[in-house]
Amino acid sequence: MERDSGVSRLPLCYQGDPLVIDFCCKAGGASVGYARAGFRVVGVDRDPQPNYPFEFIRADLRDFDVADLLASGAKAVVGSPPCWKFSDLAYRTGREYEDFIPELRELFVRSGLPYVIENVEGAPLIDPLVLCGTMFPGLRVTRHRLFESNFPLSAPAPDGAHPLHYTLDKRKAHYGQLDEMTAFVTVTGGGNCSVAAASDAMGINWMTKAELNQAIPPAYTEWIGRQLMSRITLAV
Repeated sequence: MERDSGVSRLPLCYQGDPLVIDFCCKAGGASVGYARAGFRVVGVDRDPQPNYPFEFIRADLRDFDVADLLASGAKAVVGSPPCWKFSDLAYRTGREYEDFIPELRELFVRSGLPYVIENVEGAPLIDPLVLCGTMFPGLRVTRHRLFESNFPLSAPAPDGAHPLHYTLDKRKAHYGQLDEMTAFVTVTGGGNCSVAAASDAMGINWMTKAELNQAIPPAYTEWIGRQLMSRITLAV
């Protein structure tokens, strides 16, 4: 269910599973992980997200204040603010992109709720945990991502060194030697694997290729979410 930015207030006082609000949710890779960890999830994003699998509010994160978060009954807040400023795209294009991390962090900190902020390597997160796909059996991406939180987080052990990735680059020595449906793949806008391969590699079966390019595997936030749930349970 989508609400437009004219109705940006969050649902009041959920009953049942603890509510987590996922800001800058995109098509819901992170949200699904938190749901698998036991949360009820509401996603917020400024762009339409027709494939988002949970309740969705279309709004800019700057439309919200602390009162909104506290009135909702949310037990935690999470978010993945746009990463373009810290991605390879910024270096390739030379464009300047806005940094939303400080604004999201300020909102989260002022709420006093447990929070998690996710972003790409190079983003200015505070003392972040790094997750890699090699830490999660069944994934076929490395896809390093950073996670800042206001409570302790731990990571699973990586399963050895990074394997070779399927490639369409004929300059690579292993070009043509790997099957994209069994090898590790790199999921980006460069078109280096098919939608089917990207979906299977990341454990996501509801997104377009463009959405996959921006997503993180739900396994990452299921891992984070279980620690977040423990934090909330201990605080009760």
